[in-house]
Amino acid sequence: MRTRFKILAMLLGIAGIANAQQKDIVSYANTRQGTNSHFGLSHGNTYPTTSLPFGMNAWSPQTGRNGDGWKYQYKADSIRGFQQVHQCSPWVGDYAVFSLMPVSGPLQVNEYARAAAFTHDAEIVQPDYYKVTFRNGTKTEITPTERGAHFRFSFPAKKAAYLVLDGYTGMSEVKIYPKERKITGYVRNGAFIPKSFKNYFVVVFDKPFEVYGTWEPGPNKITEGNQQAGGKGAGAYVKFADGATVQAKVASSYISPEQAELTLTRELGNYKSFNDTRNAANNTWKTLFNRVKVEGGTEEDKATFYSCLFRANLFSHQFFEYNKEGKPYYYSPYDEKIHDGYMYTDNGFWDTFRAQFPLNTILHPEMEGRYMQALLDAQSQCGWLPAWSFPSETGGMLGNHAISLLTDAWVKGIRTFDPKKALDAYFHEAMNKGPWGGANGRAGWKEYYQLGYVSFPESHGSTSQTLEYAYDDFCGYQLAKVTGNKFYEQLFSRTMYNYRNQFDSSTGFMRGRKVNGDWVEPFDPFEWGGPYTEGNAWHWLWSVFHDVQGLINLMGGNEKFVAKLDSVFSQPNKVNPGYYGGMIHEMTEMVEGNMGQYAHGNQPIQHMIYLYNYAGQPWKTQQHVRNVMDKLYSATEDGYPGDEDQGQMSSWYVISALGFYSVCPGTDQYIIGSPVFGKATITLENGKKFIVEALNNSKENVYIQSATLNGKPYSRNYITHEDIMNGGTLVLQMGNQPAKNRGIGEDDKPFSLSKR
Repeated sequence: MRTRFKILAMLLGIAGIANAQQKDIVSYANTRQGTNSHFGLSHGNTYPTTSLPFGMNAWSPQTGRNGDGWKYQYKADSIRGFQQVHQCSPWVGDYAVFSLMPVSGPLQVNEYARAAAFTHDAEIVQPDYYKVTFRNGTKTEITPTERGAHFRFSFPAKKAAYLVLDGYTGMSEVKIYPKERKITGYVRNGAFIPKSFKNYFVVVFDKPFEVYGTWEPGPNKITEGNQQAGGKGAGAYVKFADGATVQAKVASSYISPEQAELTLTRELGNYKSFNDTRNAANNTWKTLFNRVKVEGGTEEDKATFYSCLFRANLFSHQFFEYNKEGKPYYYSPYDEKIHDGYMYTDNGFWDTFRAQFPLNTILHPEMEGRYMQALLDAQSQCGWLPAWSFPSETGGMLGNHAISLLTDAWVKGIRTFDPKKALDAYFHEAMNKGPWGGANGRAGWKEYYQLGYVSFPESHGSTSQTLEYAYDDFCGYQLAKVTGNKFYEQLFSRTMYNYRNQFDSSTGFMRGRKVNGDWVEPFDPFEWGGPYTEGNAWHWLWSVFHDVQGLINLMGGNEKFVAKLDSVFSQPNKVNPGYYGGMIHEMTEMVEGNMGQYAHGNQPIQHMIYLYNYAGQPWKTQQHVRNVMDKLYSATEDGYPGDEDQGQMSSWYVISALGFYSVCPGTDQYIIGSPVFGKATITLENGKKFIVEALNNSKENVYIQSATLNGKPYSRNYITHEDIMNGGTLVLQMGNQPAKNRGIGEDDKPFSLSKR
């Protein structure tokens, strides 16, 4: 009998392994990752996006009121609609929003009255599929296309079945066509939309209307039988047979109502059933996820990895559509005209130049090439390179990082644009201040060139601006150098070292300076704001991406540099709110992370732990990288240590989990860290595969003992883009103790200007 039980147990174990192997790779991605957020504390500030990669539109359940940037919060217990969404940050809101909501029982149109209770146990949250069953028994299912979605609403037996369309916060118009079982219209909402902007939508149902009408928010006036309405937030409703199961196909266009109809036919016309559309969406994500296949690691590691890979492939959104001939064209959010070609939007480059775009150069070089030309098209249409588009230019944050994207693409062989036009556009950006936010042109540009730094208090965030301008000038220099443009090469070579003018050797920090050259007093390295943007002196010391060796020299050599790196983690996690006057969420997140002054929840310091590779102690990078990934990331609602920021934080994890990171975009190097998985296989667009094998890898064995690249011993602390794109295998032998004699030679160090 005991033997029989052993055999049974063995068979069950084999079956369990088989089931694990057969698990749909897409189901690893939890789209609720990071949704347990609020104004004062971000675990991602995300929402459960249902979308295709880089889709023009995405969809999300809505727990917050209309206009609330926190459109879905994990703690909420009711949903009031299912929105078309584009939001890249709760701090800027959303645009082109409308929502659909099933109402069971008496008709309720008001967003509060129609809200239905739910629990998270009744949700399925995947990239290709969202489902919720409300406590009242009504079900909503969503599956996406690039510019639309397929819905299925299931109502309880013998219960009235209404569907309410909400026009959201701005001007809207609705038209009902009972015989065609269709609603069309447009919405016009968003803080950064041009005057002529409209998002035209069409919704087609598979069941006839028994009753229909329009409604107005505010007074919540319902007009039964009315087929057309317009005004602020104007909406529509339709009623189906009691207990019905109804499918709805939705698409929208920024160009015209006719284009919305064409898109509906093109993207959803061939799918007879909801399940057909879902299978197509699932296959799209499955294909992408299988292009970055990881093996080994725990199930939790895989869930975190694929949840992050999902978010790394959402932004930027496509802003182009396909005409009758299948050619791309778009309504420009910049000059409000129709143009042929490709356009993208919804991205803040201050966040994403660091990891999200470098990841695109690996996974999506064809799209990246289209994107680079779109940047120059946008510049010609509005006079400025985009910095944060949403959908038109906002100028958010600081720096002129479009040049980072352009240079990074060029040095990695993506050459779909005219480099002279790119440099001309950047020169204009660097020598002027635009009409929008701090990253539209350059705040403090005159002082930057006259003094060699941006002065304080003439420009708040001045030290941060100087550091990022110097890096951007390096990118301008780099693009000019590799394309033979001597004028711009010489011009930007004069300013790419301006970071030196912010370094105070007496304190060992980058500091604010006055117009007369004096340091800003008093000085407290724990104080946030003032000369620093969203951080303090501990965070901004390291923003010399292009010349880490130069920074090491300023700080007195490798030993002192490493000691300063170490001290970031040994310092108390205290905060002096300083110029902010009180705690902001980035401060709270650093304190909660409990890693000293290492504030991974915001961009300025995210590359810092890779800098040990430049100073002869790469094993410390390996230890810290694995600790950060293990401690600060998960696939849960608390999955991020701060704002996810249009894929940047997710991309940081994805690249780091693969075993490397892009410290200095604009060069062809990725700095080696410590991979999470025993094996990762990247299938490239060119059909080749790049494999990272980490032998004997585990939670304890985080240190690289030895390495080979394509069978040859490899001691360098970086790999090149060419290494990846040519295909091959990087094998790392892992252990639980540092290999202190590996990767310490001068030739093992990554690129720095001062190391040429």
